[in-house]
Amino acid sequence: MTLSNEREKMLRGEWYDANFDEGLCEERRVAERACYDFNQTAPGSREQMEALRQILGTEIPTGVTVLAPVYFDYGGERTQLGEGTFVNHGAYFMDGGGITIGRNVFIGPFCGFYTASHPLAFAKRNEGLEKALPIQVGDNCWFGANVTVLPGVTIGSGCVIAAGSVVTKDIPENSVAAGVPAVVKSKIKQEGETI
Repeated sequence: MTLSNEREKMLRGEWYDANFDEGLCEERRVAERACYDFNQTAPGSREQMEALRQILGTEIPTGVTVLAPVYFDYGGERTQLGEGTFVNHGAYFMDGGGITIGRNVFIGPFCGFYTASHPLAFAKRNEGLEKALPIQVGDNCWFGANVTVLPGVTIGSGCVIAAGSVVTKDIPENSVAAGVPAVVKSKIKQEGETI
């Protein structure tokens, strides 16, 4: 598989041809096939773990659990899952811009991490252009069900993002954030916090 100039633009966070560049299309097809294999095999089986290794392009970090179905646009070096991370059913990682998930992160069902955006003007959008910006999540975060995280967002360690929230801006560490768009509702005192 040849790497394209469009891939280089994607990695630099510039506008690139996501829809018609054959190199990027092939990378997504490879990831889609690996996701299909993962999603179609018995939970926890050797075949499923091998498919997850294919998706991530590396050994699975210690304590990582991913439940099917799961979807990655590229996988490989584009998404990194930290040790002890749990990914519930139906997660989607639109990872062209890169997604870094810290250690011991709980990702609820049907969460989506979306690094790509498109031009507002339809003529440019119809040319297949998009821009991908990285998403970074610190350690020990919890995402409730159906959380959406948009391009370029950084979420600090120790955060709780309430179910159904849409995270459009950075969230500082040890915050409870909720809403559409998500805003910080309170701070978490990690030491001495009650259940």
